[in-house]
Amino acid sequence: AGPHLHNTLELIYMLDGTLELGVGQELYHMETGDMGIVFPDIIHHYQVFGNDPHKIYCVNLAADRLGVFSEELQNFAPVCPVIPGKNLGEEISYALFRMMTTGENEFLILQAYLQIVLARCLPLLDLDEKSKVGSSDLIYQTVAYISRHFRENITLDKMAKELCVSKYAVSRVFSGTFHSNFNQYLNDARIRYACTQLENTQDSIIEICLDSGFESQ
Repeated sequence: AGPHLHNTLELIYMLDGTLELGVGQELYHMETGDMGIVFPDIIHHYQVFGNDPHKIYCVNLAADRLGVFSEELQNFAPVCPVIPGKNLGEEISYALFRMMTTGENEFLILQAYLQIVLARCLPLLDLDEKSKVGSSDLIYQTVAYISRHFRENITLDKMAKELCVSKYAVSRVFSGTFHSNFNQYLNDARIRYACTQLENTQDSIIEICLDSGFESQ
């Protein structure tokens, strides 16, 4: 997945293979049994090198649904987001196993196990103020801008003007970093949001389309 951010907590548990978790400008290597935690509103991406098979278990949940952890997740972020598998311990491993074997319709049960995971994992992380973990470069500004405004009627020219850079500089970010153009990246952001709404709301398809920033079904 290319660089993106969202307002949910993202937990990545490496079931098999290897993965590079990119946060800001850094890459963190993950192996089988390792777990990564990406706090809300932190730019991140994934890279896989080679052709070896890999398998992950991924959880996304809005920070405001995590009770006593919500404020910490909103204001801080891990200096290193990966916890080696050897440091997780039996209680965390068991809670993760139970999460993977619990149906998605049993949300309260899943939420309870996730609370256990966070209670045991957060003390293992070195946290810093979120403003110090992010990045002020153009790549970060571009991702952050689209994350905030993808539901609106935005254009490349408008975004470049509000970021105080030329549209050619922004275009180079899309082609060189994201390997797509502005419209493709914008539509991907809208589609990801629409998929979430389809899974978690009773809204009609046309309502979701319009709410996601698309002009028609």
